[in-house]
Formats: sequence, C-alpha cells, structure tokens
Amino acid sequence: MSAVDLDDAISEQIRKSAKKLEDLLKSDVIYYHGQIHPFYFQKFRDFIESVKASSKRTESSLTIVLRTPGGSAETADRFVTVVRQHYRTVNFIVPDAAMSAGTIFCMSGDKIYMDYSSALGPIDPQVMVPDGSGYIPALGYLDKVDEITKKANLSPADVVFLKSLDLAKLALYEQARDLSIDLLKNWLVQYKFKDWNVHRTHGVGSPVTAEEKSQRAEEIAAALSNHKKWFSHGRALNISKLKELRLEIDDYSSDQKLRDAIRGYNDMLSAYTDRMGRQFHLHSCFKEVT
Repeated sequence: MSAVDLDDAISEQIRKSAKKLEDLLKSDVIYYHGQIHPFYFQKFRDFIESVKASSKRTESSLTIVLRTPGGSAETADRFVTVVRQHYRTVNFIVPDAAMSAGTIFCMSGDKIYMDYSSALGPIDPQVMVPDGSGYIPALGYLDKVDEITKKANLSPADVVFLKSLDLAKLALYEQARDLSIDLLKNWLVQYKFKDWNVHRTHGVGSPVTAEEKSQRAEEIAAALSNHKKWFSHGRALNISKLKELRLEIDDYSSDQKLRDAIRGYNDMLSAYTDRMGRQFHLHSCFKEVT
C-alpha cells in the first residue's frame, strides 16, 4: 500500500469514527486542535457554517472535541458567538487537555465530558507579545507586580523592576484578566447552570435562585484564576480537582461504549495530526481544515 493509499484509509477510518460518535451522542461532532488564536477565527466560522449546512441532523446540537494549549480569551468569545448562532446546544469533550482559554471556551458548554485522564487548566488571559510571535500569560506578570508592591522593604532588583513597568501594558493585562473571569461567570450562568433548578446537596429540593447561580459561577471563576492555589499556569486539573470546585463534569470513565467511541475518534485523529506536524486542525464527517 502506498503512502497516499494509507493516508486515505486512515482518513476514511477517522470519518467513520466521527460518524459513530455523532450517532451515539445524537449531535454534530467536530474536532478542534491548536491554539485559540485570532488568525483562526475566519476558518472556524466558515467551518462551523459548512458543517451546519451539510448536516442532516435535526437536534441542533454540536459537540466539540477540544485539544488546545489555550490562547486568546477574546477569540474564545468570538467562537462562542459563532457556535451559539447555529446550535441550540453546545457540548465539549476533552479527551486529553484544554488549557487556559480552552478552559474558558469549555465553560460556555451545556456539558463538559471528561474521563479520569482528561484535564482542564487554570484560566489565565494570554496576551500577544509585541512582535506578534506568540502569547504570554498575564496573571503571572500581575501576580509578580502584586507580590513586590506589598513588600515592606524593596530590594534594588525590585526597584529596577517597578521602574521598568509599562503602565499601558499593565492595564492591558488587567483588562484581559477581568474579561476572562467575566466571560466564565456569564457563560456558566447562561449555559452550564441553565437546568440547575433545585439544590441537590445543601437544602435538597429547594429552588436555586439566579443569585445563587451567579455566586457559584463567581466562586468557580475565582478559584480557576487563583494561581496561588494551583502554583502553575500549566497545572493539569483533573475531574476530582474540578469537582472540588463544585463544577459538574460528565465523567465517561466507566461508560465503556462512549469512551471507546471518543477514543476511537480522538486518538487516531490526534496521532495523525501530530504525525503530519499540524499546528491547527479542524475535522468533521464532512470536511477538514488545516
């Protein structure tokens, strides 16, 4: 079998796996691999429009298999606008990891599916470096400024650091932090908590108020953005850590049928994407974009 024939065979198997997962979830399914970057917005918008136009499903449901190191919260916001324009229900599957802006993106979902090996990450707004070559996490910078300004006695190195601060950049980092937290709070209340109508632990059976939903969302946002709690921007937060935050996750670890369908699609496609060296990849039953 030639390399071309082998790639065609792999692509067909991946397509069949995507279709199997769609039928099981009764939802359109797409795979997103790569940074959440403004450069990819038009590709993402056009891809979602194409998937919706090609789909014969009637459920108005989209499931995003997400694999990302993070990126721009502003771009995640624009992605949410796109998917909610075309679908009533949007769910996320995180078979591997969705970090930072990926975590923020997931919070816009009605459901988040993970298994015991999956991970989200602490939220941290990513700000483009001046030369446009990539992102840096803003909270680490802000935490350092906060740590130094609270010192009773500043060292010479601290003084040099404070004098070097770009106040416009500092304001940009603060705005990015506030936007990330605000998006997460609003999306949790609007989507994740929309069917949370009665208490299931404290005050079992009593109605959940809008104020209680907002308070719970604020607690989760504060915890996920607290780097002193997690110590690292890249810390992997598994299901047990997320449940400590009282964030409801749909755990498919023991659902053999669903787990096999997810891994059958994700693992083969991820391996193929990595082998081809693709930094960005969108896939569905109908088309793929790199």
